Amino acid sequence: MKGGKSKSDAKSGRLAVNRKSTAKAGKKAGKAAKDPNKPKRPASAFFVFMEEFRVQYKKEHPKNKSVAAVGKAGGDKWKSLSDAEKVPYIAKAEKRKAEYEKNMKAYNKRQDEGPQEEEEQDAESEKSMSEVNDEDDEESSGEEEDDD
Repeated sequence: MKGGKSKSDAKSGRLAVNRKSTAKAGKKAGKAAKDPNKPKRPASAFFVFMEEFRVQYKKEHPKNKSVAAVGKAGGDKWKSLSDAEKVPYIAKAEKRKAEYEKNMKAYNKRQDEGPQEEEEQDAESEKSMSEVNDEDDEESSGEEEDDD
């Protein structure tokens, strides 16, 4: 075998297939699409606190553009608060959680009943579209008769 490739060299050249890309594609394909109508999870007490803290921090530091600095300062401030000072934020978070649970119950109920209603709405929309198209056809045919 002068100057030729050995069988082992040829095999290794063929086996250079990127198998990771196919594995990732399989995982992504299996993931369900998010429903835009699904209620968002409520913010925790810390994030309720951060909503107010960001506004205050930006007033005190108008030149600061760093999101990380705001987050770090907010975290330090939250840690330094006593339990009594955290109570209003915890109460707001609990209120949002109760609202979220109510919305989720309604959402789940709609999901259980949903496919039937959506099919009815689709049928109605198709019917209305055909009615609109029929009216357009009648008007156009009426115009042709007037021209004669």
